[in-house]
Amino acid sequence: MKSSGGRNATGKMTVRNIGGGHKRRYRIIDFKRDKEGVPGKVKTIEYDPNRSAYICLINYVDGEKRYIIAPNKIKVGDTVVSGHGVPPDIGNAMYLDEIPLGADIHAIELNPGRGAALARSAGTSATLVGREGKFVVVKLPSGEVRRILSTCKATIGNTSNPDHGLQVYGKAGRRRWIGRRPRVRGVAMNPVDHPMGGGEGRASGGHPRSRTGIMAKGQKTRNTKKASSRIIISKRKNKN
Repeated sequence: MKSSGGRNATGKMTVRNIGGGHKRRYRIIDFKRDKEGVPGKVKTIEYDPNRSAYICLINYVDGEKRYIIAPNKIKVGDTVVSGHGVPPDIGNAMYLDEIPLGADIHAIELNPGRGAALARSAGTSATLVGREGKFVVVKLPSGEVRRILSTCKATIGNTSNPDHGLQVYGKAGRRRWIGRRPRVRGVAMNPVDHPMGGGEGRASGGHPRSRTGIMAKGQKTRNTKKASSRIIISKRKNKN
């Protein structure tokens, strides 16, 4: 993977606090799970620097090898399969119209055949809560409840590495190894540098906002005319 350092094509820094970090090699992950009806055995469970969950290498019986996101509690030697009519076991990829209600699922497609888009990070899962015509109703990890076409695929179980959020880095140097540069608070800057900068002594004033003026405490930034709004039943839970 080529590191950008937060710069765009013209060399301008468009994202702050990014730079350095260890070189990463990208592992191609099979998000589509389109090898249907061919069982595969879990060969290894590996760390992937490009994502928070672990990945596992699948050896299919026809000799092909592919990486998938490792489900939680899967073991080396287990068998996984995808397609129509497969049992709802951990690691199996099924179509949403065949998954039993109440099942925990991850790596969910939003568009049939395009590949998994939802619930891919460490320790996450969504829940299948109902069916409405050609849609199924899914409760996502954020708390949002939305409809998804029943011809999309999902994988049974939770994603691996559920303790990822409990990780303590311990020192600033370890943050540099993953490519995070020091972050300066807005109130510590001068007025020319940030909307919340300036003031005498330890004064911190202004309304909480980003450097570009986007409010930080609950201002809605979602486009109200977005096409997917009609298939969202309830919005994600409010952090406040």
